[in-house]
Amino acid sequence: MAQDDPPEHEDQSTHWAEFRTDLAEDRTIMAMERTYAGWIRTAFAAIGIGLGFRAVFGDFEPPWLARAIATVFILAGGWLALAAARRADKTLSRLHAHELQGTRPPNFRLLSYCVAFGAVMLTAGLWILNDGSIASG
Repeated sequence: MAQDDPPEHEDQSTHWAEFRTDLAEDRTIMAMERTYAGWIRTAFAAIGIGLGFRAVFGDFEPPWLARAIATVFILAGGWLALAAARRADKTLSRLHAHELQGTRPPNFRLLSYCVAFGAVMLTAGLWILNDGSIASG
């Protein structure tokens, strides 16, 4: 392999060292993107647990308790999505892609804001709707 060849002179050695460092930074960006995806999966899982809890224990006594527990999970999912975007922004502000064309921070924020907004709307729906169906007018 080319990078295993002995350098012809010192400048070539420095070039390969800088190139490997640049690739390490690109790998760090890709690792951050995978971590962000993990946070978003966890946010969706929390929202799903909240919905599942509400669906399974809908006839819970007192009736507001199932909604309250579901609300905690759903809002926690929204908070996780926002926290993931904040962490991704902080990490990407320190890193610069070299050989890689990564995802831009506004895409992370947009997805996270949509998940958080959906969580808030879902929570509002849990409390506004009458037993899971729209109250008759």
